[in-house]
Amino acid sequence: GNADNLLCRCLGISITCLCVWLTLLFVFIIVPTVLGVSFGLRRLYMRTLLKIFEVNCGFNPDSLLKEEYGAGIALPLCSAGGLPSVPEFEMADIFFFSRRGLESILDDEVTKRFSAQELESWNLLTRSNYNFHHISMRLTFLWGVGVLIRYGVLLPFRVTLAVTVSPNSHNSPSMHVHLMCYRICVRALTAIITYHNRYNMLNAKTGGICVSNHTTPIDVIILANDGCYSMVGQVHGGLMGMIQQAMAKSSPHIWFERSEVKDRHLVAKRLSDHVADKTKQPILIFPEGTCINNTSVMMFKKGIFEIACTVYPVAIKYDPRFGDAFWNSSKFGLVSYLLRMMSSWAMVCSVWYLPPMNREEGEDAVQFANRVKAAIAAQGGLVDLIWDGGLKREKVKDAFKEEQQKLYSKVLVGSICVFAFNLRWALGSTKS
Repeated sequence: GNADNLLCRCLGISITCLCVWLTLLFVFIIVPTVLGVSFGLRRLYMRTLLKIFEVNCGFNPDSLLKEEYGAGIALPLCSAGGLPSVPEFEMADIFFFSRRGLESILDDEVTKRFSAQELESWNLLTRSNYNFHHISMRLTFLWGVGVLIRYGVLLPFRVTLAVTVSPNSHNSPSMHVHLMCYRICVRALTAIITYHNRYNMLNAKTGGICVSNHTTPIDVIILANDGCYSMVGQVHGGLMGMIQQAMAKSSPHIWFERSEVKDRHLVAKRLSDHVADKTKQPILIFPEGTCINNTSVMMFKKGIFEIACTVYPVAIKYDPRFGDAFWNSSKFGLVSYLLRMMSSWAMVCSVWYLPPMNREEGEDAVQFANRVKAAIAAQGGLVDLIWDGGLKREKVKDAFKEEQQKLYSKVLVGSICVFAFNLRWALGSTKS
């Protein structure tokens, strides 16, 4: 009898907790999502976290790195600007190339874009190689409380929301249903988004192409939370493939097979046909082709810029203090990455809608792509790089190596010519 009573009590408590959980979920998430309003709880949560970071975690991890590895390497230069202005070869010239080689190894501006962004102060997340939570008892205590909150409260809450808005619930073609589903996804990530200059996207609803820098697959949710888009991308397998199939049932997205991606004419035709149909949603595409770590914008593929239509640039910038939004796909699978995101403090970002841009007369697709990329980088406070994001998984192309070899050969040829001229002049003077 006692065992049955205990079992009934445990069952009653479990049902009560479940009812309270679902009630809170309905009142604070579902209702505001349907009505398109916010109670401001997420922004209050963000400000509270900032206060905690400023008071308790206000030290710079870079200081530990400098103590361990030193401040850097300084090498003499052959001239003030690097290469000598007068083509005269000296043994000291090798210092320029030695310095550039060491800089490329120690501070490579390309490969470091494919790893987590460095923080100015610790955010109580164990996402680094250094045990910052052992510095003091206060930090250790806060870190332990943070683990309990993130994995015991935030993670179950977010997973419940994510299951509520599973891909099967996206089968309705209604724009309002789409927006509601994406807004629930935003709340499942505790995403706090600030949109700027929305008036620049008013005409995008009737066609055009929206291009953005790319940090994470969640970029899609961030932008779709504010409007409906048709996605463009390559067909994937696994969880990503399941999501793509579900999305294809609800709206006209453009998915390419691996073999079709290489056919530029087929890709251009499908994109042109979609843009020409004013009844379809604007296209959302990430021209970098891969995720970059929220510090820079790398080379845009020119294909999308060959289509004669208006381009709507968008800049997205994440705040790394609340969590690392970058998806390092070569290190983490999609499921592992999503779990990391759902166990982070929050996703805080700003979105800027830039003025529409069109291809100018006499401007080719590459120049147009670079102009759009520069505008996105300037607005988002990102570094504008000319390098291809494909270097994340591929080796440097021979063409880039040949350019450096030609630069060096010009220095040598110039030096040899000057030496020959001086030798002839010296011989002529001797004869006379």
